[in-house]
Amino acid sequence: MGLLKLKLHWQILIALALAIVVGLILGPDGSLLGLQLDAALEFIGQLFLNALKMLIVPLIVSSIIVGVAGIGDSENLGRMGAKTIGYYAMTSTFAIVVGLLVVNLIQPGVVDGSPEEVFGLSQDVASFEQDIAGKGAGDIVAIFLRMIPTNVVAAASAGQMLGLIFFSLLYGFFLTRIPNAYAEAQYDFWNGMFEIMMRITDLVMRFAPIGVFALVAETVAETGLAAFVPLAAFFFTVVAALGIHFFITLPLLLRLLGRVKPIHHYRAVSPALLTAFSTASSSATLPVTMECIEKNAGVSNKTTSFVLPLGATVNMDGTALYECVAVMFIAQAYGIDMSLTTQFTVVLLALLTSIGVAGIPAASLVAISIILTAVGLPLEGIGLILAVDRLLDMMRTAVNVTSDSCGAVIIAKSEGEDRVLADEPAQLGQGRAD
Repeated sequence: MGLLKLKLHWQILIALALAIVVGLILGPDGSLLGLQLDAALEFIGQLFLNALKMLIVPLIVSSIIVGVAGIGDSENLGRMGAKTIGYYAMTSTFAIVVGLLVVNLIQPGVVDGSPEEVFGLSQDVASFEQDIAGKGAGDIVAIFLRMIPTNVVAAASAGQMLGLIFFSLLYGFFLTRIPNAYAEAQYDFWNGMFEIMMRITDLVMRFAPIGVFALVAETVAETGLAAFVPLAAFFFTVVAALGIHFFITLPLLLRLLGRVKPIHHYRAVSPALLTAFSTASSSATLPVTMECIEKNAGVSNKTTSFVLPLGATVNMDGTALYECVAVMFIAQAYGIDMSLTTQFTVVLLALLTSIGVAGIPAASLVAISIILTAVGLPLEGIGLILAVDRLLDMMRTAVNVTSDSCGAVIIAKSEGEDRVLADEPAQLGQGRAD
């Protein structure tokens, strides 16, 4: 009973530590004292993920519609929208530049010997080396076509959140343009749905420590820690770049733009960060992030409902950083010297593809394949990073969620909200701030 009285983030942290120990003990065969536990862990972890994903579509639709309708006139909506998009573009660019600087400084892919000998790469470098400078970004257009879905129900079913968000923004905007008799009924309906989804989120999060334990234990049991040794340089390059963005860039933005203490913010969103790390899905973490920002950080529902669902789809700082470092690492592994122009192309493509990447585990591998094709590198290079992708996915998702939460706080402060992180963060589960 004493363990259940701990705050949620401590319960998740304890579950995380236990999961690493159990995963190492289980090993690749997934057995402990003769009992096969890997299937049970996979089952429990998948149940938790399914419960979170179940909330995504109704939560995103209801929260955006209520948030946009609650903002009111087009002047307020335009102001907050401009601030939100501007913040997300700024932080993603900062993240990519940090990644580019770190990967050029460490150069993890530069090794002695040929790519065939060191990395087991089979393709001939000369076959694509001349194509790098001539590739464009035509493949990026398809990402933006998904912004306007031909069928919003099909887009929701397929997990195409960008189209769903665009539709919800339009719906919420024009909800304020219809007669009051209809608008009030519509607003009450969507607001009621949002309140219901938040209560279901409360229920699901009671089981978060169990879900986190199962997910992480299964991952550690399958990959172990030795799997990261061959790619240690690449792994620590990404970790260093993510660390700079997480511990330096974002706290500076909180201090300079938000005028709040970063330590208070990180403490307020710690349950969301631990959930993001364990699930490797910013979309699945969205319900937890919204709860932390409203209840713990004191951001209004109006700001939270607009900023966070949008950020869960279009703001992927960690993902953009990882894409940039991964492409540069693959180029270095093939012994190709990337010019400044090509590196700028990689930066631009990383920024654009990160916008359209789904907030689910390993989705960035799809974006990386687009960038590799665009700059003329072989898709075979993705195989170099697969061994460490899962753990790095968990880390970069935590950075994604951190950036979203920082954006909500900064924008709330810019809108004149004076209760944001005014005191020590409240305990998760207390009443929501108005």
